[in-house]
Amino acid sequence: MILFFGTRPGKPETKKLFNCICPYCQQQGTLTAVTQKNYFHIFWIKLFKISSTTTVECSHCKRGY
Repeated sequence: MILFFGTRPGKPETKKLFNCICPYCQQQGTLTAVTQKNYFHIFWIKLFKISSTTTVECSHCKRGY
């Protein structure tokens, strides 16, 4: 019997942060948060979340946090 298992990233979730100010360029409403979750899977079926990473990027100065 062959068993396929491993980890796989899920779909990224994007969220605009309207009331936050960029600490580098001081622009308001230009920050976007992207959350990427990694899942454990068997036969390409997600079973449970392993980890999650969130990055914030300014659309004005292109700086990542």
